[in-house]
This record gives sequence, structure tokens and C-alpha cells, in this order.
Amino acid sequence: MSSTELPGIATSVAPKVSAVRIAEGEKLRTSVLPGLTLNVRSRPGARPGLEPALFVHGLGGSSQNWSALMPLVDDLVDGEALDLPGFGDSPPPDSGDYSITGHARAVIRHLDASGRGPVHLVGNSLGGAVSTRIAAVRPDLVRTLTLVSPALPELRAQRTAWPTVLVAVPGVAGMFAKMTKDWTAEQRTLGVMSLCYGDPGRVSEEGLRNAVDEMERRLQLPYFWDAMARSARGIVDAYTLGGQHGLWRQAERVLAPTLLVYGGRDQLVSYRMARRAAKAFRGSRLLSLPDAGHVAMMEYPETVATAFRELLDDCSRS
Repeated sequence: MSSTELPGIATSVAPKVSAVRIAEGEKLRTSVLPGLTLNVRSRPGARPGLEPALFVHGLGGSSQNWSALMPLVDDLVDGEALDLPGFGDSPPPDSGDYSITGHARAVIRHLDASGRGPVHLVGNSLGGAVSTRIAAVRPDLVRTLTLVSPALPELRAQRTAWPTVLVAVPGVAGMFAKMTKDWTAEQRTLGVMSLCYGDPGRVSEEGLRNAVDEMERRLQLPYFWDAMARSARGIVDAYTLGGQHGLWRQAERVLAPTLLVYGGRDQLVSYRMARRAAKAFRGSRLLSLPDAGHVAMMEYPETVATAFRELLDDCSRS
């Protein structure tokens, strides 16, 4: 997965929609590469010279998913969070490739172009699968690896995860979009939160308002459902891929010190997978959060930040 794998073709241009939210202390910039444009959210380190970190969101998410965690670790790292192609404020890739490998290639190209590697790589859900692949095939780019509910293959997915799997079926996303065309942005947002949070009641009124605003913004994007469906299909395809390219086989090849974070109330990635992941990633450490759902970095950012801090502290001493 070199930075030269994609052809130098015209870059996609996103339609004009409402502005994306920027938290205090954050900056936004655009990384423009041949055939690929990525929105990058940064929180500069509290002092010069800190090691770089890169945060990668999950399916249907964006770089905003890391806005609660990044300020808690800005004394440790110089942080960047990107919007994967077709999500957040990043337009679709010209290649149309939303596979795990396609997303990983986009992140690798960004890292190669920026020269920030090796980074402390942090991924959630889809971003966890993408980060696993990157750590396996480009170990030179990854200093440490932190995975929050990574979307690694399960033989039997939880029943609550089936709707996400169904979105991957051709035509289903369009059908669902038509069936729910009268749903308000708030109804959609509450539905997503009930699926992703262990306790949706932990979301503040301000947090809910911000999430609803972001949902309204995304629904204006003509490629929203296509990016969701194709990326979901990419996850399903990765689940069926065996051999040396299988994600579990690649997890065994990861050399970077690894922190795994799993939630006991996760409805999308089964908590029982934590034990298998702890065995697959050599020398890894496991943080189990019984009350957390699928997005522990948003539900319990202080706890995740503490574990991340311990990982980096141990690495600096070794």
C-alpha cells in the first residue's frame, strides 16, 4: 500500500452544505492528493515537539467523534483526526473504493504525504479495522496502536448488529432512505445513539444538539447513503477474506504496542471478542468498560485517556 497506488486523477469536490462544527482549540485543514481530498481536524499539542497521533473514526462517524478525547491527551501528543473518504467533510474518493483496504490506502497516503509518521494510531469500529490493516502492512507508520471496539470479523454477529450488515446489501440503503424520508434529524440521531451508546442518557443536551446539527448537515450530502452502504459492504467483505489478508491474521502481525478497548454494552461489536483480540495482538493490554457501548472514547473519554496515557508512558520507558 504505497502512496502511489492510486492514479493521479481529478480530485472530488464536495457539494456546498452547512459548515462543519469546530470545537474550541481545534483547527480544520484540507489534505488534497491526486484523486483524494481529506478533511483533517487537528488539536495541536500543548507544547512543541510532542509525538504525532492520528485518530480514525468508525462507520457513519467523523473526526468529531474524537473531540472529547483529544483535549485530554494534548499534553502527550500532537493530534489529528481525519474524515475518511465520503464521511464528515471529506468527499468521496475518485476511485469509488470504500473497502477496508481502500480506506487504509487513503490514511496511508495522507501519512506519507504529511510526513508525520510514525504516529500513535487510534481507531474506532471501522477505523479500528482500517488501523489494524495499516499497522500490519506499514509498521513504519505506527508507533502505538489503540483500538476502540474494532470491527474485526465475528463468526456470529450480534442480532443488534444485523441492521448494519443489511445496509451492505445492494439496494437496501436506498430502500431504507426512502422508508425513513419523513424522519427528523433528531429521530435519526436518537436512533444512532441508542445503538452506539451503552447509556444514551449520558449525552448532554448540548451534545445532542450538536449531533442533530451534524445529522442535518450530512443528510444534505447526495453521497451520504452510498458511502454508508459501500463502507458497510467493505466491512462484510473483510469478514469473509481469509489467508494472509484476513484481519485476524494481520492482527497477529502487528508489532506496535497495542491497547484494546471494549464495552460491555456494545451492540455492534460483541464484548466476547475482547478475549480473542487480546490473544491475537501480541503483548496487548485490554481495557474493559462494562457500562460502555460502541464509542467508549465519547462515553468515557477520561478513562480511555488514562489508558492511552499509560500505554505511551510504558512505551517511552521501554
